[in-house]
Amino acid sequence: MAKKTQRITLYKHIWARIRYWQNLRDVSDAELASYLQVGVRTLHDYDKSAENITLGRVDNLLYVTGMDFNDLMAL
Repeated sequence: MAKKTQRITLYKHIWARIRYWQNLRDVSDAELASYLQVGVRTLHDYDKSAENITLGRVDNLLYVTGMDFNDLMAL
């Protein structure tokens, strides 16, 4: 019997791409928090468990930065 592989959930994948984009663009935590319309503390909560990030928050980021979802996921 094969070992169960751990899958990366969609919200974790999206959050990892957002953090990667932040690192590429040298965006501060405070600036990213304003794009997502959350507090800086919430970003650190998302680092621990991204399951609470909503599509609305992701949409805010995409709208403010002028990206679309495919651009974010292609990073």
